[in-house]
Amino acid sequence: MSDFCLSSCSTVDLSPEWMKKRDLRYVCFRYTLDGTEYLDDMGVSMPSEELFRRMSNGAETKTSQVSVEEYITHFEKMLAEGLDILHVTLSTGLTGTYNAACIAGDELRERYPERKLYIVDSLGASSGYGLLMETLADLRDRGKTIDELRDWAEANRLRMHHWFFSTDLSFYVRGGRISKAAGMVGTMLNICPLLNMDAEGHLAPREKLRGKRRVIQRIVEQMEAHAEGGPEYSGKCFICHSLCMEDARTVADLVEARFPRLQGRVEIFPIGTTIGSHTGPGTVALFFWGSPRVD
Repeated sequence: MSDFCLSSCSTVDLSPEWMKKRDLRYVCFRYTLDGTEYLDDMGVSMPSEELFRRMSNGAETKTSQVSVEEYITHFEKMLAEGLDILHVTLSTGLTGTYNAACIAGDELRERYPERKLYIVDSLGASSGYGLLMETLADLRDRGKTIDELRDWAEANRLRMHHWFFSTDLSFYVRGGRISKAAGMVGTMLNICPLLNMDAEGHLAPREKLRGKRRVIQRIVEQMEAHAEGGPEYSGKCFICHSLCMEDARTVADLVEARFPRLQGRVEIFPIGTTIGSHTGPGTVALFFWGSPRVD
């Protein structure tokens, strides 16, 4: 057993069972649904499917990041066990949680000077952030030290590709990410935007495609263009979705057909309640290792 632990936020969008199996610790974001606050605890308090159904019926959502105090409590449990910590946060391009974790880390290093506590910005989100943690767990199990894992995460985090599309623009309008006029026109023309995550961890619109079939084809083409080794890609691939399992399965089937050397089957997860509070239903995201993100 290692003398250190790997830790993340609940926004890795995996599952409690997966995290336990890989011996990954996590701290929960929070979200508010119609004025009631819930923990984003990977579906234990509320399955994301229920969140999306309620959002479709008009429920209002709001999210809040992990506070400095919550980080201190989370970290101190592990430090009290005599463990060093490598904690990887949700992208600074989306939230200020990295800064909160760093403030907590600075305070705890004074209390536990004998322990290592490293904070790394994933520059990623959702199950792409989750695939980064999964890979760190693989490397840990192969005998890498905490210092080697920190260095590897910082050197390789921009090789984690995030490509996603949405078939429902209403929640992008509601969240102010696109205008009402653009949303109305996009809906009329059956536009499905294709987005990815840029080198600074921000969401970046890349293409506007008409129709679900075309955007599904295009997202797999982007994997062919950017995956490590192209069609010979032999790494892992994760997909997540918000109440559109059929679309996610279609993408997974195409990926498995086009990348015969894939490491195992494509793993599919529901988008969690924090990320899902912003995307709403109708989003599919594809994650894989590839060439460095440069823009």
